[in-house]
Amino acid sequence: MSFDWSGKRVVVTGGAGFLGSFVQEGLKARGVPESHIFVPRRKDFDLTTEEACTRLYKEAFPGNKVDVMIHLAAEVGGIGANRENPGRYFYANMAMALHLIEQARLDGFADRGAVFVQTGTICAYPNLTPVPFKEENLWNGYPEVTNAPYGVAKKAAWQMLDAYQQQYGLHGVYALPVNLYGPRDNFNLHSSHVIPALIRKCVEAQERGDEFLEVWGTGSASREFLYVEDAADGILTAAEKMEDPTPINLGTNMEIKIRDLVHLIARLTGFADEDTIEDKIRWDSTKPDGQPRRCLDVSRAKEMMGWEAKVGFEEGLERTIAWFRAHRNDADARM
Repeated sequence: MSFDWSGKRVVVTGGAGFLGSFVQEGLKARGVPESHIFVPRRKDFDLTTEEACTRLYKEAFPGNKVDVMIHLAAEVGGIGANRENPGRYFYANMAMALHLIEQARLDGFADRGAVFVQTGTICAYPNLTPVPFKEENLWNGYPEVTNAPYGVAKKAAWQMLDAYQQQYGLHGVYALPVNLYGPRDNFNLHSSHVIPALIRKCVEAQERGDEFLEVWGTGSASREFLYVEDAADGILTAAEKMEDPTPINLGTNMEIKIRDLVHLIARLTGFADEDTIEDKIRWDSTKPDGQPRRCLDVSRAKEMMGWEAKVGFEEGLERTIAWFRAHRNDADARM
């Protein structure tokens, strides 16, 4: 399948966010002019409502139609935020996908070959999925309970795209990026994911001269992480190469235990070294570990799209730590 970005008008929901900012950069690198990229802001478009989604398709490019809808917007957080907001996270993520996909149908996407790109989540996988996670196992069990409502909502969006392609011919794409990290991430300790939270905690503990750092869980769970620029490239590659919403894992196939991750970040930030690490990290085993393991089989992405991640994990962490140190005020302003 050949795909030419020139002349395409692209809407990126969530485009002002962490991943979205890199997707915008990726679009520009592929030749899409800034005037052909529209990023709806929440204050103007509450995409959980049908009215705002209808208006988005009409107002994004007055007098012209949307050629590519890249739906990145989500309401999401770490384990704590998911436990506090299960209803909101299901509703918001389901409502956005529901209205945006239906309005794409009404806007004539199928008739003119426009593309709808939906980002999924690894939280959609069953809690005890065999590792590495294969896309064909997405329905073989219930997700990990702490983030199941969010994961189920995102998985339902995939099913909607599949049904709309079957019935209406709507061209949908469904990409599943694993846990993301990198510059411009959310470093808010209440709502951030594990890597930015650990970076912030280690940097600030070092600056205060703290004797130790307390971390949730036992450290026994494992995760896989994808550098944000690689994720953006994978999503755009899926838009270019995929002809249907066959789910595509985007990851590195590199699994790391949370204990090893904490030790690595503590060393890279300078909070601890090999000799002091065991004394300076204390685990709160009363807090949940979350899903036991997460690691993706990424062979489908390579076989169907020719895509592979490029940035090594330690290099990506060093870039992220350097960005946080250099942009502390920017990171604080986003909270």
